[in-house]
Amino acid sequence: MQNSKALLFFISLLVSFFFIGCNNPKPSESLIDNPDQLDTIIKEPQILYGFNVDSFKIVGDKVKKNQFFSDLITNHGISYSMMNKMATEGKEMFDVRRLRAGRHYTVFEKKDSTEKAQIFVYEIDRVNFIVYDLRDSLKIYRDKKPVKIVTKEASGVINSSLYLSLEKQGYNPELAITLSEVYAWSIDFYHIQKGDRFKVIYDEIVVDGESIGIKRIKAGYFEHFKKPFYAIQFSQNGQLEYYDQENRGLRRQFLKAPVKFSRISSRFSMRRYHPVQKRNKPHLGTDYAAPKGTPIYATANGVITHAKYNRYNGNYVKVRHNSVYTTQYLHMSKIKRGIRPGVKVNQGDVIGFVGSTGLATGPHVCYRFWKNGRQVDPYRQKLPKSKPIHEANLETYTKIKERVIAELDKISYPKEKQ
Repeated sequence: MQNSKALLFFISLLVSFFFIGCNNPKPSESLIDNPDQLDTIIKEPQILYGFNVDSFKIVGDKVKKNQFFSDLITNHGISYSMMNKMATEGKEMFDVRRLRAGRHYTVFEKKDSTEKAQIFVYEIDRVNFIVYDLRDSLKIYRDKKPVKIVTKEASGVINSSLYLSLEKQGYNPELAITLSEVYAWSIDFYHIQKGDRFKVIYDEIVVDGESIGIKRIKAGYFEHFKKPFYAIQFSQNGQLEYYDQENRGLRRQFLKAPVKFSRISSRFSMRRYHPVQKRNKPHLGTDYAAPKGTPIYATANGVITHAKYNRYNGNYVKVRHNSVYTTQYLHMSKIKRGIRPGVKVNQGDVIGFVGSTGLATGPHVCYRFWKNGRQVDPYRQKLPKSKPIHEANLETYTKIKERVIAELDKISYPKEKQ
C-alpha cells in the first residue's frame, strides 16, 4: 500500500514539472526561436522634431532657389486659406518670406490615401526650427534640437595654411577661424611658415551627430618661427581672456589686421607705382586683398570720426582710438548700417565690407594707421601690450596653467600618432 502511494506521488510530481515547463519556456529558447519578438521588445520609437515618425508618412527636402512657402506645401493637401493662416499667425515667430535656399523642411503626412499634411516643420538654422501643427486647430511654435558640447583635441603641422591643415584631417574648418581669433594679437597669420605647429583643446557644438560650430578654445599652443605661443583661458574680474606662459594677456590694443584670412597685396611704402594713376608715389597704408563683401573690423576700441564717400578713398571709415592712435579703412563696397560719426565701436566690430570704390583696381581694404597725427606703418610700431594676471590671481592661474600645459604636452602631432 505504501509503495502504491509513493508511486502515485512520484507520477503527480512529474506531471507538475511538465506543466510548469510548458507554461514557462526558457527566455533563451523563445528569443532564438522568435527573433522578431526580440525586435519588438527592444525597439524604441523613432522621434523626429518631437513626433513619432511611425505614425506618419515622412516627406523631407531642402528649400530650392526661388521657392516660396506655398511651393513647399501646395502638393500636400493644404488649402490656400490655411497657408495664409499659417503665414499670418506665425509671422512673429518666423516670416515665411525669409525662407533660405538649402534649409531643410519636413512634412508629416497621413498614412492613408489622402496623404494630407498633418505637421510642417522648417529648420530656421541648424538648431532652431518652427512647427506648424495642422491637426485639429492650428498650433505654431518654435523649438530647438538637442545640442551637445563635446570637448576635443586637435593638432597639426602646417604645410600651406592653418585652414588646409585642419581640413585635411577632417576637423571643422571653423576651428581655424576661431584659433586665429585667439592669436589675432600675437601671430601674423599672413606670414604663417611651413613647419609651424599647433595643438588645441576646444569645445565643439554637435547637433544630430554633426559638428555645427566651435563654442570656445579652452587652451592652445602655437609654434611660430620656432617660438612657442600658449593661450590659456582664465577669468579675471569676471571676464574670460587668454593668457600666455609668462602670465601676460594675449589681447593687445590693436588687432594685427582689419580682415580675416586675406593676403597683403601691397605694403606701406614711401615709393610705390600706383596702378591707377600710373606713377610712383607714397603708399601710406597696407592693402589687404579679399573678396567683395568680406567684413572689415575695427582693430581697436574707438569713436567714428568719418564715415562717407570721396572720389579717391571711395567709401571709407575713420576711427579715433585715443589721443595717440587713429585708423582708417578705405575702398569699402559699403559702410555698415549705423556706422556714422560719433558712434562708439569695440575692437572686432564690423564697420564695413570689402570693395573697390574710389581709386582701386580690385576688391581690397587699404588700412591706414596714424600715430600722433602722422601716418606710419603699423607693422613697425611697438604697440601697447595688455595687462598681466593680477597679483591676487597669480597663484590660481599658475596652478591652472601648469595643468593645461601638461594636457597640451600629451597631445601628439599627426606623424607621431602613426
